[in-house]
Amino acid sequence: MNPPMHPELAAGRWHTFPLMLQLAHVGSEVSRACKAKDNNDHERLWFALERMLELLDLTIGDPKNRYRLRELCRAREVLCDYLVGGNTYHSTTPSLDRYFLQFAIAAKH
Repeated sequence: MNPPMHPELAAGRWHTFPLMLQLAHVGSEVSRACKAKDNNDHERLWFALERMLELLDLTIGDPKNRYRLRELCRAREVLCDYLVGGNTYHSTTPSLDRYFLQFAIAAKH
């Protein structure tokens, strides 16, 4: 297992963030990964994918989010399916951007 890309967050700071802020940060990495995928930039895609999965896994592991596990785990599944899988859910970059943009908006208020 690789060391965390966000060691301070992995050490517990992430759990101090509200869910909306956590997902806004995840969404930033989703946006980067989608842009890299759309530009066929495999190296940037993998770096963004690693960061995105780390933050999403920290969010899933946060005890305060235990009642949101179904949606969080489904989001992880859909993201992996779109970015590196067969896209069986028929996701698009715009649909994922719209989904995560809502968390960024909510986190600012």
